[in-house]
This record gives sequence, structure tokens and C-alpha cells, in this order.
Amino acid sequence: MADNESRMEKTVNALKDEYNTIRTGRASASILDKVRVDYYGTPTPLSQVGTISVPDARSLVISPFDKSIMGDIEKAIQKAELGLNPNNDGKVIRIAIPPLTADRRKELVKQAKATAENYRTTIRNIRRDGNDDLKKQQKAGEITEDQLKTETDKLQKLTDKYIDEINKVYEAKEKEIME
Repeated sequence: MADNESRMEKTVNALKDEYNTIRTGRASASILDKVRVDYYGTPTPLSQVGTISVPDARSLVISPFDKSIMGDIEKAIQKAELGLNPNNDGKVIRIAIPPLTADRRKELVKQAKATAENYRTTIRNIRRDGNDDLKKQQKAGEITEDQLKTETDKLQKLTDKYIDEINKVYEAKEKEIME
């Protein structure tokens, strides 16, 4: 049972991490978490080749540790299809975060909703795996039928709790996108 709960907890945390990479019109360094820069032939996370700072709500500044890879950083940001245009001034790379249009906001909400549904499915799959394990234990004589019923009910309550948590995370993200 503890294994199922930890898997469900990890699923909710993974959803939160994924939502951090969705651009909401406000500058956040986490927008660039999935960007990989080709650094001497190795795809390297952007955060490992430079410092990312947020000077104000509408811009990001990247200060590369190695100035020779500025072009590579720009290409990586453009390839990531985040809708961002980096500007290189020779020392740092500046990214202006454009305000979101109403259509883009609706599109992002749809994307967030689909992502939340995928994570709900993952939670339900964990429940199914847990139920299968309980049935195997009952067949093997390790637990009684009453224990099976009790544990199945506990697992369902746990599933409901984590699906509610996913719904809350989604609603918070939807509100943030629509602001």
C-alpha cells in the first residue's frame, strides 16, 4: 500500500514539474527546463551551461559560462518551439516574454487539461496494479477475502485523494494561464 501511495505522490509531482514548463505570459526560468544545448556534441540542460535570471515579469536573461556557445543556446531555444525569440548582445542572451493572446491561452488550457487527464490515467493504472497484487495475495492465501475488501477500499480512497489533488493542480494552472 505504501508503494502505491509513493507512486501516486510521484505522479502528482511529475504533473507539477510538467506544468512548470508551460509558458503563462509571466517570465519564469522553469520555462527553459526542457531546453537542451548541444555543448561539445552532448545535449546539455541550459541551466548547466549558463545562469538564467528573471530581471522582470516580461523577460529572461541567460549569461552563458562559455561565450563561444551563445549561438548554440539561441538555436536550442528556437528549436524548443516555446514561441520565444532570443536576442544576443555578445555578452548575454535576452528573451522578451510576449503577452499571450486569448487563442493561445485557450490552447494552453486544452494542453494542460489533456496532460492532467494523462496523469489521472496513470493514477488509475497504479490502482489497477495494486488491486491485481491484492487479488494475487488472496489467491495465494496470504490475505483473507475480508482483508482483500478492506485493502481494495483503502486503495480506492487513496486513488480518489490523488485524483482530487491532480484536479486542484490543474485548476490552479488553468487560473494562472487565464489571468
